[in-house]
Amino acid sequence: MLRGLYTAWTGMENEQKRLDVISNNMANSDTVGYKDERVTSQAFDQVLAIKVRDGSQAYHNQAIGHLSLGVKIGEVYTDYTQGSIRQTGGTYDLALSGNGFFTVNVTDKNGDVHTRYTRNGQFMLTKEGLLVDADGNPVQGEGGEIRINPSAKSVSISRTGVVTADGETIDTLKIVDFEDYDYLRKYGDTMYEPVDGATEKDATAEILQGYTEQSNVKVVKEMVDMITITRAYEANQKVIRSYDSMLDRAVNQVGRLQG
Repeated sequence: MLRGLYTAWTGMENEQKRLDVISNNMANSDTVGYKDERVTSQAFDQVLAIKVRDGSQAYHNQAIGHLSLGVKIGEVYTDYTQGSIRQTGGTYDLALSGNGFFTVNVTDKNGDVHTRYTRNGQFMLTKEGLLVDADGNPVQGEGGEIRINPSAKSVSISRTGVVTADGETIDTLKIVDFEDYDYLRKYGDTMYEPVDGATEKDATAEILQGYTEQSNVKVVKEMVDMITITRAYEANQKVIRSYDSMLDRAVNQVGRLQG
């Protein structure tokens, strides 16, 4: 009987995790370059339903019944599909149309520099003429950090990433793509860093100056999923209440002597 309580609890925990992910998606529905996240679910491994060398069945494995052991989170994965393109008119607002990522260098609190990748193209120019992202991380070109004269009257960035200031070529934006996005680890809301096994390849994305790529979160779908999750959570709560009622009767009423 108590296994049902455990199964219902795993269901509630799974739905809570799904709700957390959807809430984060909705909170970032207006975040430039944000990519929607999803959660998969799977049954607990069958080996967890087997007694291994306990006192009652020494040296023999024995299955513990045939009921479901509940559900667990399979994985949280990212949907990298293209977000909508919005025109801003900003000189340093850039969007990628196609596959690829901007390259930025991030310095951590220990002073170590990490190369990370993003679809968030809301860039700006510092007083010193350094092209940076919203957090002040330097945007990388093929020749390293990109520096533009702050007094330049005309700055243009071509679809291939060539940066030109007052007719003079400065550098070319470093746009990178990967063979398999499963080898990218997420940092914050819009940053990614490759892990062991990641393989770079030539990017096919075109750069659009004066535009930004919006989040690919579909708010209506997220709200529908949230309702579904809430109902599933409530269903598991009802199971636990039912078991609680049965246990109460078993302990307090079954076998009671009537006076």
